[in-house]
Amino acid sequence: MRTMMELHQSCSNLREYGSEQCLLSKPDGSSTFVQGDTSILAGVYGPAEVKVSKEIYDRATVEVLIQPKMGLPGVRERAREQCVRETCEAALLLTLHPRSSVTVVLQVIHDDGSLLSCCLNAACMALMDAGLPMSHLFCSVTCAISKEGQIITDPTALQEKESRALLTFAVDSVERTVLMSSTTGSFSVQELQQCIALSKKASEQIFQFYRESVKRRYSKIK
Repeated sequence: MRTMMELHQSCSNLREYGSEQCLLSKPDGSSTFVQGDTSILAGVYGPAEVKVSKEIYDRATVEVLIQPKMGLPGVRERAREQCVRETCEAALLLTLHPRSSVTVVLQVIHDDGSLLSCCLNAACMALMDAGLPMSHLFCSVTCAISKEGQIITDPTALQEKESRALLTFAVDSVERTVLMSSTTGSFSVQELQQCIALSKKASEQIFQFYRESVKRRYSKIK
């Protein structure tokens, strides 16, 4: 079993990350999020009118679209869209806007690993920029387990390719509970628990970055 000191040291291996909000004029909220060399541009539209076929009488409908860097969206993009949509639905107060739609569009600028995490973090920053009511914020951390059993947080594309398992978690900002998980490969229950603990610990750094980023932005408005 890994000690808390080992977990803390692993958390410090997060790549450098950055974000900028209010980049686009047409969306109600927008942001870019960068993790190492992975970069996502996010736009949020809504609450807006929804098609009758997709209308839900007691809450808003959430749609997520992920556009790859090249080509058309495929099965992987659809799977990631579902993960982002479920996480957004868990955070947004959708009952305040019944019979409407909230659309999140994510454009992949560059993919160098931890793409789903970067999409989730960009989506959260864009939702904040749009001013949509949320019960809590969320962030995401990806863990890769190497063939030797080493856990790597925020892995690069090469590290993902060489790993035997890849686990991505979305964590809420209030109780640090896991909102969503996406896993591939083989791993033990103990390794799963270690990855969850690492992700929760690493989420503290990302939430602190959220706070500092928003604080810097609104301090400039004065």
